[in-house]
Formats: sequence, C-alpha cells, structure tokens
Amino acid sequence: MKQDSTRNTSYTVDCEDYVHVVKFNPFDSGDSCSLIAYGGNNYVVVGTCRFQEEDAEVEGMQYKTLRTFHHGIRVDAIAWSPETRLDAIPPQIRFCTAASDRKLRLFTSDLQDKNEFKTFDGHTDYINDLVFAPNEGQEIASVSDDHTCRVWDLEGNEKAHFVLRSSGMSVCWHPEEAFKLMVAEKSGTIRFYDLVTQQAILSLECEQTPLMSADWCLKNTFKIGAVAGSDWLIWDITRSSYPQDKRPVHVDRARLFRWSRVNENLFATTGYPGKTTTQLLVHHLGHPQPILTGTAAVGSGLTWHRTLPLCAVGGDHKIFFWVTEM
Repeated sequence: MKQDSTRNTSYTVDCEDYVHVVKFNPFDSGDSCSLIAYGGNNYVVVGTCRFQEEDAEVEGMQYKTLRTFHHGIRVDAIAWSPETRLDAIPPQIRFCTAASDRKLRLFTSDLQDKNEFKTFDGHTDYINDLVFAPNEGQEIASVSDDHTCRVWDLEGNEKAHFVLRSSGMSVCWHPEEAFKLMVAEKSGTIRFYDLVTQQAILSLECEQTPLMSADWCLKNTFKIGAVAGSDWLIWDITRSSYPQDKRPVHVDRARLFRWSRVNENLFATTGYPGKTTTQLLVHHLGHPQPILTGTAAVGSGLTWHRTLPLCAVGGDHKIFFWVTEM
C-alpha cells in the first residue's frame, strides 16, 4: 500500500470495481486487525486493515482480502454484526446489506465452507440505512424511502414497524440502551423510538431540508449530528430540540455525517458525489474551520476506524483513507 499525496490521502487500497459503500467493523472482533467491508456493483469484499499508527512494525498500511461475497446487484449500505469474531474457531463473519432491489441480505460465513445468505423482503422503496442491535446482534433496523423504519429478527421476520412522515435516511441504535432507536427523516426531523412500547419518545428539528444523514455520538450519547442542505448541525438532547451549533460547509449540498469513534468533538462530512470530485471535511468542535480537507474522485460512503482518528471513503476502483489529528 502506498502513501498517496496527489489527493492528500494517507493511504489507498485498489479495488476491482466502483466502491459504493465502505464500512469499518465498529465492534471488537477479537483480532488486532480491523475488519472492513466494501460494496461494489455486484459483490461485497471483506478484508482486514492494519495501520502504522497502531503498529510500529507496519509500514504505512497493510490490507488483506479475506473473502469476496457474490451479491448480484449494487450494494447500497452495509451493517456489521457484533457477532462477527475472528478469534472464534471457526471464525464467524456476519453482516447485512441493503441493495437497489429494496431487499436486505444477511450474510454469514466461517471464511471456509459455510457461506450463507438470507433475503429479507418488505420494504417497497429504496433502503437508505441499516444497523444491527449493538449488544446481541439479534435484530436489524432499516429505514427506507417507503416512509418506514422496520426492525427484523435474523430470520427476516418483521418485529416492529414505524410509519415515518418522509423518507428515512439514517438509523442508529443506542449503544447502551438496547431499546432506543434513532431515525432521521429527510424532512428534517430526527425521532427517538422506544422499542418496548413502540412509541416515539423524543424528536429533534433541523428547521431545514433535505436532511441527508444523521449520526449518534457514541462517546457522548447526548450528542447528535446531521447534515441538511449544505450545513452540518449538532444537538445536545439534554438542552433543546433545536441545534446548538450549525455551520455551512459544502457548497454543493452535504451528503454524509459520521462521528469519530474516539473523540466526541471530531466528525466528518462529505459533499454530494459530484461530476468529478467529492469533498471530505473533518471537523473539530474546538476549531472554526475544518481541520482536514480531502478530495476523492466521485466518492461514496464514509466510515471511521474503531480505535484510530482515521476515516475512509469509497471511490472509483479505490478506497481512500485519511488520518487526522485528535
């Protein structure tokens, strides 16, 4: 792997296809390497990464493909299961995808002979995001342009169904309280649902549209971030249902928002995939200007490493990685 200074990326990995989505495993898989999955036009690749920032014996970055899963259709979103373990015998890889045919696919593999997938039907329009229950990994929540959020068990049975007022763009599961789900709607409302009572318990307002992406800060679960229009917005849910902080960042509309997993003041946003380049901005709440600006050829997807201040974006036959300061 090479350092790539032309687009000021820290590292790049070459891929066989356009990368529509890229996702680091957010859970500890029992191995010193980080798992990463990326989706192309008809397959998902699962690999491991190791960076010199975490291991002095690594020069730059080491990447290794573990397995390529045939998908048969464009991959639009990927979620990792907390049941994924590389230290088990045999190892278990489990992830779920959303595809352009409005179906979810749950993949389970031991990286040897066992490679299974199940298809979940129910959404009637494009699926924008999905997430596993973070503790046991026995349920999956998904949101769609069909104005629903659905919760599924691992057999594909629908366990809960929330009717939204507009397209569901992002869904996040509370890391400690397994009955709380956050759903962000394109019309600018973010709602929190109680999965026990199946009722909305709190809502936040952007006051601008379209809301394209929202994320729950795992380092401080009172903090919510989102992008709407060309701005990023931050809420402290203990203080107000309106944003405490907001700033215009992307002239061409903002597309994705992701909190760092290691610092509650660090987050990244991407601009809309343009004709040539997509802008990645890394922000720190203590700084008035972005602390890192990167560009990727028609990039898509955005993901943070579990333990490093390092994020990745997919692109044309490449994954781009940027290391930032804390």
